[in-house]
Amino acid sequence: MNQIYYIRGQKVMLDTDLAALYEVETKQLKRQVRRNKERFPEDFMFELTPEEYYNSRSQNGTLKQGENIKYSPMVFTEQGVAMLSSVLNSSRAINVNIQIIRIFTRIRQMLMHNTELRLEIEKIKTKLDSQGNNMELVFRYLDELIEKKSESKPRKRIGYKPDYF
Repeated sequence: MNQIYYIRGQKVMLDTDLAALYEVETKQLKRQVRRNKERFPEDFMFELTPEEYYNSRSQNGTLKQGENIKYSPMVFTEQGVAMLSSVLNSSRAINVNIQIIRIFTRIRQMLMHNTELRLEIEKIKTKLDSQGNNMELVFRYLDELIEKKSESKPRKRIGYKPDYF
């Protein structure tokens, strides 16, 4: 999970990380992808711009100090990782892809669970806000009643008065 990054609003994995998982050289992985470019549309795989690469390098430490790269790194979305199993035709690639897809699925489930929790919290907040408004209204009415009572003139008592007073 620590090799999954959030770039351009998508969860992706770097080509170097995938090559290490598949136990192939990065240049071999890139070569296979370029040979099968039609299998990797923009929503499956894209190359990082120099600015994105620099930001990912500084934030994630993807390259050690002093190392250089010749080509921009490729990043693969969940669908791109699944497509790699058809390009890298080995049992290792298939097993690694199964594990990666499971991790992506687990992340999606965690995000869905968080979304459900946020919705429940918002419902509770809305209820509390409306109850707070209702309580303010009740106290305002009580204040008005108290003010009316204190402003009113004393009433003349009517009824039977005993003589012994």
